[in-house]
Amino acid sequence: MHSISSSARPALRLLGLDFSSAPSKRKPVVLASGQRQGQVLRLERLQSFDTLAELAEFLRQPGPWLGGFDLPFGLPRELVEQLAWPQPWSALMDHFCGLSREQIRATFTAFCAARPVGAKFAHRTCDGPAGASPSMKWVNPPVAFMLHAGVPLLRAAGVTLAGLHEGDPQRVALEAYPGLLAREILGRRSYKSDDKAKQTPERLIARKDLLEALEQGRSRLGLRLKLSHAQREALADDASGDRLDAVLCLMQAGWAQTQPGYGLPADLDPLEGWIVSA
Repeated sequence: MHSISSSARPALRLLGLDFSSAPSKRKPVVLASGQRQGQVLRLERLQSFDTLAELAEFLRQPGPWLGGFDLPFGLPRELVEQLAWPQPWSALMDHFCGLSREQIRATFTAFCAARPVGAKFAHRTCDGPAGASPSMKWVNPPVAFMLHAGVPLLRAAGVTLAGLHEGDPQRVALEAYPGLLAREILGRRSYKSDDKAKQTPERLIARKDLLEALEQGRSRLGLRLKLSHAQREALADDASGDRLDAVLCLMQAGWAQTQPGYGLPADLDPLEGWIVSA
């Protein structure tokens, strides 16, 4: 019987996923995959899924992998308590994901209508440090519907959602948010738009600046992104930013791999979850 040294074990595959709750050929779910060696994270592949069924099939494949997923994994505790929804995360997800989008929209609209101007939405603890939209938002962007579509896929595939749900320890999903890393590097400069009229030279320059910073390791994540020339061109040329967002999520997963407990706070709210690297 031969023992395998740790250096001979396959390196952990890292994933970054830019999610859509209603993917299509025009606007697919985009997945970036790569591996980290020391402080260098090499992008190995970009792939896309035109349907949630295709993504579900991918998620069911064996690991090991650690992934950053751009969709919320939890709802604000304040919202859950006020609506008297179930409190354990799994029961809450069963309830929430069992509602139709129309029911969610009506419930959240009524919740917001009863609150003062400037405090319409309830927020999770991680929203502030991450600069993220509240996970109960149903328009611009419809992150509540991303949770509604995405979390059931992860649970059905038997994936572990770190800090929230124990599944396969070889397939671990973290909530990521590309805007957090992009804003650290670019400030308020916009780098993407789905609107053709807004796909400007300025946004192309911003994407190139963002890629240069990632390749040089100029972020607090302490990682350098390794790209081929063709990959760099593909990321810069995607004016929607979906490919680049998947890579930003990949970088956050790479940082989490270097941290005890994936860098999640020890006092993480097991109902709300946390955005990795916030």
